[in-house]
Amino acid sequence: MADIRLRPVRDEDLDTFYDQMRDPEAVQVAAFTAEDPDDRSEFDAHMARVLGRPDVTMRAITVDGVLAGHIASFEVGGDTEITYWLGREWWGRGIATHALGLLLELVTVRPITARAAGDNAGSLAVLRKTGFRPIGTEIAYATGRGKEIEETVLRLDA
Repeated sequence: MADIRLRPVRDEDLDTFYDQMRDPEAVQVAAFTAEDPDDRSEFDAHMARVLGRPDVTMRAITVDGVLAGHIASFEVGGDTEITYWLGREWWGRGIATHALGLLLELVTVRPITARAAGDNAGSLAVLRKTGFRPIGTEIAYATGRGKEIEETVLRLDA
């Protein structure tokens, strides 16, 4: 198994995150993305806001020392949610599942919530493998697809 780790985000990680988060196939799969994934100034402003928030725990995901993506927890309306993004070349290798397990050791608040496009089988599988259970669905506008889609809401209680 590869050596998967979480580490603090560094300024030099942001170029990789930007490229990963604007990959057209990844945007389509993730669905809930930036309004314009190619707007670097908005990306930079968003990351500055995220990294400056005290309620956010954001980490870079590395595989054998190579930056593969990022993972974070954050507060929304009094609830804690998680999010993650891997470069497409890292998909399907168990990396997201392992990284989420590491984040859940670091962020111990429960319950914790996650959301995924209802047809994002990969992300839904990652969440289920780490103990998240579906608690409902919502119809929401997915900027990455330019339309409303079903979003699955999942929660980890213990």
